[in-house]
Amino acid sequence: MPSASELVAMRRAREVAAAVLLADGPNPRVGCVILDAAGTVIAEGAHRGAGTPHAEVAALLVAGDAARGGTAVVTLEPCNHTGRTGPCSEALIRAGIARVVFAQPDPHAVASGGAQRLRDAGIDIESEVESDESRALNREWSTAVSRGRPFVTWKVASTLDGRVAAADSTSRWISGPDSRRDVHALRARCDAVVVGTGTVLADDPQLTVRDAPLPLTGQPLRVVVGLRDIPTSARVLDDSAPTMVMRTRDVDEVIAALGDREVRHVMLEGGPTLAAAFLGAGLIDDVVWYVAPMVLGAGPPAVADFGTTTIAEGVRLGEVRVEQIGDDARIVGQVQQREAHVHRDRRGTWTDHRGDEPAR
Repeated sequence: MPSASELVAMRRAREVAAAVLLADGPNPRVGCVILDAAGTVIAEGAHRGAGTPHAEVAALLVAGDAARGGTAVVTLEPCNHTGRTGPCSEALIRAGIARVVFAQPDPHAVASGGAQRLRDAGIDIESEVESDESRALNREWSTAVSRGRPFVTWKVASTLDGRVAAADSTSRWISGPDSRRDVHALRARCDAVVVGTGTVLADDPQLTVRDAPLPLTGQPLRVVVGLRDIPTSARVLDDSAPTMVMRTRDVDEVIAALGDREVRHVMLEGGPTLAAAFLGAGLIDDVVWYVAPMVLGAGPPAVADFGTTTIAEGVRLGEVRVEQIGDDARIVGQVQQREAHVHRDRRGTWTDHRGDEPAR
């Protein structure tokens, strides 16, 4: 059983992890607190993005020789592989740590195994300590790694009657300024923002984080999906963020390509056609819907036909939360598991802009 001081340290480790402004991938938020042999906190550290020291190593660098014989309290199982940095399990062994207390087992097949390596080295292990709280810290990342595909959040802004634009195609602005700022904060948590060519041609969005703090991982990848050409002057092609243009209508291909790039959290901001494709393929996990106190009576709906014919086939949300954001209502919910009933197999091509490469 974890001691009282270890439980306090675990809560502090979560606070340290959450305080670092990171997007939800490719790496998780992780915090570590080092206790000396007497149970006194001597160091803490957090992971600050791909290529930087992991939380355990960051804390060990602060603790120095005082870590010998002590305890490392970590929100995630120490990794056991060499990527851009070395395995944390080996760093803990070299530092002379006597006990490791961690919360969430690592769901990544490549990185897992650290606990067993530490046991083999004679280190005492306490696992799954307040694991639910640590999983919540990295919910999107954990889900993406476990499922083998990016977590997808569908963001919608509509009127009370479900219109996303007027009959003359104007859509700025349906939602209010407070909702738009909230959207930027949501973008900052995502690795990629996906829209269709129709949205680019109609609205010329920039799709960057502007009205919220920018994460240490930088701007999200902008992804444009569809077969229509977009002008070279489109703001989505400017140099403020990397862009990938995918000349396809196959959303399975889009998700596979983003998964290959280690994208963990996708924000879907496309129009009704792209939303229908994702819904039909069963690829949406969360919905964030901003409802403006306005009725239009005409104009495109939030989502096009995606193959449902009965009430039973409709997409239902669970864990629903409703909050007022300025004059708008924000509805957030988790898509209930359902079988995909639409399958697309229309292959295309994709190109990168601004030289962005997959994280490895």
